[in-house]
Amino acid sequence: MESPREATPVPPAADARVLLSSPTVLERCATGIEGLDNIVGGGIPRGNMVLVAGSVGTGKTTLCLEFLVRGAERGERSLFVSVTESSQKLIQNLSTFEFFRTDLIDQGSLVFVDLPVVYDRLGLGHEELTAEEIDIVIRTIRDLVRSLGIRRLVLDSLTSVCYRIRRDEQIRDFMLRLGQELSAVGCTSLLVSEIGPTPGRYSLHGVEEAIVDGVLLLWNTRRLGDIVRVLQVVKMRGTSHSRAQYVIELTPIGILMAPHLKGGRETGGQ
Repeated sequence: MESPREATPVPPAADARVLLSSPTVLERCATGIEGLDNIVGGGIPRGNMVLVAGSVGTGKTTLCLEFLVRGAERGERSLFVSVTESSQKLIQNLSTFEFFRTDLIDQGSLVFVDLPVVYDRLGLGHEELTAEEIDIVIRTIRDLVRSLGIRRLVLDSLTSVCYRIRRDEQIRDFMLRLGQELSAVGCTSLLVSEIGPTPGRYSLHGVEEAIVDGVLLLWNTRRLGDIVRVLQVVKMRGTSHSRAQYVIELTPIGILMAPHLKGGRETGGQ
């Protein structure tokens, strides 16, 4: 008589569980602005491209400059690409803040580049950039980042660059490709943007906020006769974050933040 076929042993339930790999822990790029780091879980996920959107006088450029200075202090080489204002004037304005150190520029940890000068050197004098010229701009920024070992980048402003690109599909392509190049080398970037007249948009064309990994929205409001600056994190991929509104104050030691208490009469807004 044939012996019965030996059954395959069934493992105990405890041993039959599916082992899942541990979730990836994203490296954080601490902005150095304590209040902002607290509300995005310790910092911006490394390699993210973030839109810093707001109207005039809301503190966009100051926030971005502090982000770069704090990074340079940590040994992360930082690059400010200026489109509208000369680097010399920016540095003069920056020198009024106590957190600014000129030695960071002297030692090459904090670098300023004027994009209009780059345009001239590359012969990009047309009012509207062609597809080939857009590619040249992307490659130029990429090469700067790679050759200098840049870990933090600010483009001020994306709005000014888009004035010379104009078409939505080309703006989308420019941002996608630039974001891929920067993320590939672990460079975290802030792109300054003016808010357009269309309600609900955080940029001039409405394309920009869909492409980026995060949006920091800044605006002015009036409370009891004073103009108050307010910041809100609209989105930030790769981390949980507060969506509450925070009052920000530009002080000599840097940006200070506090919860936006909505008592009293307010006017203005996003």
